[in-house]
Amino acid sequence: MLKYSLLGVLLVSITVIIHAIGTTRWLLRLSRRFAGVVDLHRPSRSLRILTSTIVVLMALHIVEIVVWALAYLYLLPANVLGSFEEATYFSFVTFTTLGYGDITFTDEWRILSGIESLNGILLLGWSTAMLFAVVQRTWKDMLKDIADHID
Repeated sequence: MLKYSLLGVLLVSITVIIHAIGTTRWLLRLSRRFAGVVDLHRPSRSLRILTSTIVVLMALHIVEIVVWALAYLYLLPANVLGSFEEATYFSFVTFTTLGYGDITFTDEWRILSGIESLNGILLLGWSTAMLFAVVQRTWKDMLKDIADHID
């Protein structure tokens, strides 16, 4: 069990690094792209910022899910997950904590799916917090811009 727990910690570390690099680079890109832009807070521009942020966050999660799927595919016995598609499906269901139960592991491998679920909860929460911060900043600046035009 310790071996599989350590493997889970390694996979969690890899996905956290992916998420940290991805979210940091995206926020830096947003700050550079919109620094000093006049009329930044038009609703259409805010919508583009929010939509592109969601797309980036979704892409990061897909990459993280695929990391887990590849680990399952290459580490588990061949008869557990037969294809990349099946491994990716299992990883999606586990990462998002849907847990359909149509594919299950036996014995010591089960700990990995639990660790992936915890990993997914934390990274999805991180993305939610980041998206909330972007929404809050966008709305705050848009409301300030409206108030400045009213005065």
